[in-house]
Amino acid sequence: MQARSEETRGRILQSAMTLFGRQGYDATGVAGICEAAAVSKGAFYHHFASKQAVFLNLLEEWLQSVEVDLAGALAEAPNVVDGLLGMAARTRGIFTAADGRLSIFLEFWAQARKDPEVWRRVIEPFRRYRELFAAVIQRGVAEGTFRPVDPATAAQALVSLAVGVIMQGVFDPRGAEWDRVTQEAVGLFIEGIGKR
Repeated sequence: MQARSEETRGRILQSAMTLFGRQGYDATGVAGICEAAAVSKGAFYHHFASKQAVFLNLLEEWLQSVEVDLAGALAEAPNVVDGLLGMAARTRGIFTAADGRLSIFLEFWAQARKDPEVWRRVIEPFRRYRELFAAVIQRGVAEGTFRPVDPATAAQALVSLAVGVIMQGVFDPRGAEWDRVTQEAVGLFIEGIGKR
């Protein structure tokens, strides 16, 4: 019974992600999600309170998986530089795992502009990323790898770099090898704040 319930939930999420990506959030309704997932409205509402709940679940699952992946790269590295380069090297996996979510990345932002609850849920992970990167930069300064820089500003630059690459990947998926671009950009960032 539990496995069937999880399968139903998974079908709802997958169908919603496909429809949000193809049609947009506003044009997608619960009825369309149910039809695409081959579930009843009762089954839908058993798992999710609303369309927005599905939408936020998709966002949070993706951002949480990215966060876990990045933290893992950092934890496995012997030093800060290797940790940052390891994070950048995982970009291909992040883009692959994101699959259809990249196409709804813009939907997340568009809805965040309209809805304070969506905005709060979208912005929280980015604040955590800034805190994570600030701690990494601070550690790099402490270990003598980086010259003294403001960790918060450097962290903001790294988050901006990551969001910029994601946006380019959304708009122009075949325009570059975005994982390679990310690795080279992080390398330039490291070079820029490294001890000279």
